[in-house]
Amino acid sequence: MNIDNLVHMANQIGEFFSAYPDRQEALDGIANHIHKFWEPRMRVSLLDALLAGKVDELTPLVNDALLANQAKLRPMAS
Repeated sequence: MNIDNLVHMANQIGEFFSAYPDRQEALDGIANHIHKFWEPRMRVSLLDALLAGKVDELTPLVNDALLANQAKLRPMAS
């Protein structure tokens, strides 16, 4: 997965939800969208890169959404 592309896509999602007046609703919306429309390996790649400190281009809103919803965004172990 190209992390730069994933960051760009995540930031685009964040830009849409940044218009929400309720910050928590925006954070949940970002996480829900990524969970619903991204395949698991895309979500895991972005989360792993973020947690490893390899991503610094995420907007603060997207960064917070990913960190607050890690469990939701990771696929369940089988």
